[in-house]
Amino acid sequence: MEKIKVLVVDDSALIRSVMSKIINSQRDMETVATAPDPFVARDQIRKFSPDVITLDIEMPKMNGIEFLEKIMRLRPTPVVMVSTMTQQGTDVTFRALELGAVDFVTKPKLDINQGMIDYANEITDKIRAAYAARFRLTRLPPKPAAQQASVASEKVRKPMPTHSALGNRYAATEKLVLIGSSTGGTEAIRLILEQMPLDSPAILITQHMPAGFTKSFAERLNQVCKITVKEALHGEPVLPGHAYIAPGDRHLLLGRNGANYICQLSDSEPVNRHRPSVEVLFRSGQEISPRNIVGVMLTGMGKDGAQAMADMKKAGSYNICQDEASSVVFGMPREAIALGAADEVVALDQIAKRLLDHLSKIAGRSAVRV
Repeated sequence: MEKIKVLVVDDSALIRSVMSKIINSQRDMETVATAPDPFVARDQIRKFSPDVITLDIEMPKMNGIEFLEKIMRLRPTPVVMVSTMTQQGTDVTFRALELGAVDFVTKPKLDINQGMIDYANEITDKIRAAYAARFRLTRLPPKPAAQQASVASEKVRKPMPTHSALGNRYAATEKLVLIGSSTGGTEAIRLILEQMPLDSPAILITQHMPAGFTKSFAERLNQVCKITVKEALHGEPVLPGHAYIAPGDRHLLLGRNGANYICQLSDSEPVNRHRPSVEVLFRSGQEISPRNIVGVMLTGMGKDGAQAMADMKKAGSYNICQDEASSVVFGMPREAIALGAADEVVALDQIAKRLLDHLSKIAGRSAVRV
């Protein structure tokens, strides 16, 4: 069996050693080289042509972001970033994902040696996902600063819709959108939410992401989207014109409080090895209001949410899956499609349009009946 060739780039000798042990303990991958800085890494890339690179962010001589930009410009290779759990670390991590990094793992704060061993499954899973993404390296350009300013001013000028606005062209009959994603999902979500209008229905999102990153993720999206994007709070009302991100390490569920939808958070056990889990979000949609839901499955490794999406469709939801060509990793969408969960299979750049077209058509039919 041909093994995945991995280059480990980190200024810490301990991290390089532990990462190498983790990688070499797997039957399907091997560490072909390590490097303490980008200059050594550059030579190792030329010598070994690695399939995947794990890249530290904070390093001497040249930081990981600068090196990532050079890799993606000169020799595109799947990269998994190794990040720290700080505010600066989260901001830089999302910048790395914007530049083309496939995913990231977080360094443990205490007892790094044991902590990295505890992270072994996550690290190796993400290396496999990065390897699977090697032929589909795509970069979605961030919105220019001038355009971000325009979005911000539009939010100030136009008040956010409330439940009384549910009779608008998209949100008739209290439609909701539930989105699930994993590897490659942060940029896919951005592209979709940037296209959503102020009067869009409420959107609940589960993206596989650790605690400490989802708040920053929501804040970054909120800066570039017309709708309001926020990390979900337990018990808060679900309103049109808003998108709610599942907090890292907590499940997000759709709930009800009387006639209104609310966000519910849970610390229950991981599902499909994930918390938050797409399965949990979609299952709650199936149980609460399936006929009012449009489900969307985006790029990601594994099968989290596939069965619940199929059951949600049987109960009356309308579902869209991202196609293989535009997926960074065609795992979760493929599993959902195989189970008959998809009404449409659509390229990423067309998902928002198809979603809005479907909702507008439903709203039009509702208006005619009235």
